[in-house]
Amino acid sequence: MTESSAVTEWLKTADRYADWSGVSAVVAGLGSSGFAAADALIRVGASVSVVEAATADDEGPLAERAQILEVLGARVQTGVDDDAALEADLLIPSPGLPPHHRWIAESRAGVVWSGEQLAWNLRVPGVPWLTVTGTNGKTTTVRLLAAMLEAAGHRCLAVGNIGVPLVEAVFADPQPDVLAVELSSFQLHFTRSVSAHSSALLNIAPDHLDWHGSLDTYVADKGRIYDGTQRAIVYNHDDPRTEKLATDADVVDGCRAVGITVGVPARSMLGVVDGTLVDRAFVADRATHAVEIVDAQQLPVGGLHNVQNVLAAAALARSFGAPLSAVKEAAVGFQLDAHRGQTVGSVGEVVFVDNSKATNVLAADVALSAAQGGVVWIAGGLAKGGTFDDLVIRHRERLRAVVLLGADRGLIRDALRRHAPEVPVIEVSDGETDPMTHAVRSAAAAAQPHDTVLLAPACASMDQFRDYEARGRAFDSAVTRLRR
Repeated sequence: MTESSAVTEWLKTADRYADWSGVSAVVAGLGSSGFAAADALIRVGASVSVVEAATADDEGPLAERAQILEVLGARVQTGVDDDAALEADLLIPSPGLPPHHRWIAESRAGVVWSGEQLAWNLRVPGVPWLTVTGTNGKTTTVRLLAAMLEAAGHRCLAVGNIGVPLVEAVFADPQPDVLAVELSSFQLHFTRSVSAHSSALLNIAPDHLDWHGSLDTYVADKGRIYDGTQRAIVYNHDDPRTEKLATDADVVDGCRAVGITVGVPARSMLGVVDGTLVDRAFVADRATHAVEIVDAQQLPVGGLHNVQNVLAAAALARSFGAPLSAVKEAAVGFQLDAHRGQTVGSVGEVVFVDNSKATNVLAADVALSAAQGGVVWIAGGLAKGGTFDDLVIRHRERLRAVVLLGADRGLIRDALRRHAPEVPVIEVSDGETDPMTHAVRSAAAAAQPHDTVLLAPACASMDQFRDYEARGRAFDSAVTRLRR
């Protein structure tokens, strides 16, 4: 293959058994997803180059990945300028690179794929994907889904944005029976031909607008989750945007639309009746009957948001044939991952809750709604284009005080000044050597008995911390020191 157009056509149907030796590929970014994509392309025989903006330390993870890929036969360049021209048959950008980044916008690549699109082409035939996206709740829903499928006797892997790169999972040995796949809007943007068994879109609220450029683009990218779905598309009846995207979806003939709601379900929906989660979609006579899934009081994690997650996971699991007993067993036994609303300690009569995973406004709204008593809210970081006026208006009556830190804390401060000027605001300066300890101590000083000190930043973490997990660990450690 010498002509770029010929390679472009060939890539549309190329799979793991094809001869990739005539394909030149560039992977932009040497994080875990970039490493997995480069490794997969080397496996199938492509000519692989990797570019990375950061400079690799001698002993850091970046250097280790670069060394491994070079041994395997890739050409790796670190410290590459943003204005470098990338030329190849195939470009695989890191999910963190927005479409307007010069490596992408000015590349001379015939095809631009996400790592997830590459994984779809290289998948093992016969292993179905059940896919999940949404502004909030993706990881919890995927973990619930995997647990339900495992309880039903399937060998299932939870992969994608959840941690294990999807393109790595398709080379797992032995292969699972089914993949539960979390997909972010970043990953969906450059994904074109995935045809999932079933797919779910949990909710949509403004997020990552700095990456997508507009809310319309963000919504459209989320809606890609439905494209090509074979068996069932799951939408949130309580979120009109998801229902509209389901109505407009380009799916395989015979694919069903299945709704979830925290209210009483209509036909072909899962919902809640008198405190019990029920299925009125995957039953023989859904026109007049529903079957019980689980009593909401039996769920180990409370809140309407968690009920929605359980319903979405149940809808996907039921679409794959999981019996009600397996769905209930997994739902009742489920435990949240760290930094998703756990109580990490108390000092006197003040409770400290870690929801560092609340990296956007919708997630913070859910966290604030679930908090008990008066709330001292710790917030701030990278806003990602988010706005905070509605969030402040919704919760201002419950705010005892707000502690702000991070690069975009001024946006939240200004919203508080506009809509809740009576709420005390404490700002942690950029020069503070240990900002989270300062924030926790300030919050504790502002709290009164029976209040909750809540870390729910409504922002990303990378201005001050490596990721939301590092931010959560810093909070947990600061609370532990305060208790001592």
